[in-house]
Amino acid sequence: HQQGFCMMCIMEAHVNKVLHSPVGAILPLAVLKVFRRIGEHFQPGREEDAHDFLCCTVNAMQRACLSASNDLDLSSQSTTIVYQIFGGFLRSRVTCFSCEAISDSYEAFLDVPLDIKAASSLTAALEEFVTPEHLDGDNCFKCDKCKKNVAASKRFTVHRAPKILTVCLKRFDCFTGGKISKVVEYPEYLDLRPYMSQADGEPLQYSLYAVLVHSGVSCHGGHYFCYTKASNGLWYEMDDESVELCCIDTALRQQAYLLFYAR
Repeated sequence: HQQGFCMMCIMEAHVNKVLHSPVGAILPLAVLKVFRRIGEHFQPGREEDAHDFLCCTVNAMQRACLSASNDLDLSSQSTTIVYQIFGGFLRSRVTCFSCEAISDSYEAFLDVPLDIKAASSLTAALEEFVTPEHLDGDNCFKCDKCKKNVAASKRFTVHRAPKILTVCLKRFDCFTGGKISKVVEYPEYLDLRPYMSQADGEPLQYSLYAVLVHSGVSCHGGHYFCYTKASNGLWYEMDDESVELCCIDTALRQQAYLLFYAR
């Protein structure tokens, strides 16, 4: 709780309302009332970024679990129900080209943003994500063993996989300021094993259960809607107050912005 604001309580009440409502769609008034507390930069009536809103909402839920104590160490923060569901760890491995010394560091994550400029599919974007980066010149690595700046390689891998994998396909072009509207294919079933630190283990299968879509030619305007797989296994298109039954093929042919996979 943070001065009377508890995002976990709000989400619990919202989910209960959704599960017990006799109508197809409800107005999330409880969430709208605390819009500015979820993210101080949010403005009611102004279109906001869905990924930004998701991150702020999950972070607010995390703060509620920690009773607003942000000074806890990383291992303590990763014990909350939020991290147990959405959280994973990335490993950054830097290998010195001179002495072959290895330096590992770890970073907690709640979602995985992927560059899609050169990728035509989710798996291609993941391949690019784990491709080693060359560190040299102004971007060289200070090796503790060599005691000097050296050329090295740096590679990210998923070290601990989350129960719910949230992927953001980055559609904002930082150079042009425009939207990347290209088609990026994504599968109904995803094996995360090739992108793990231990890539030679058993398959780590995920199943797609939600797709959030941004329609519009610009990142600064447009409309959001989503496709969701219900507990009965059927897919629905949810667009504001409209809830329509659809097929998986329709959900897989969208200009996805956010993808949600469960294992």
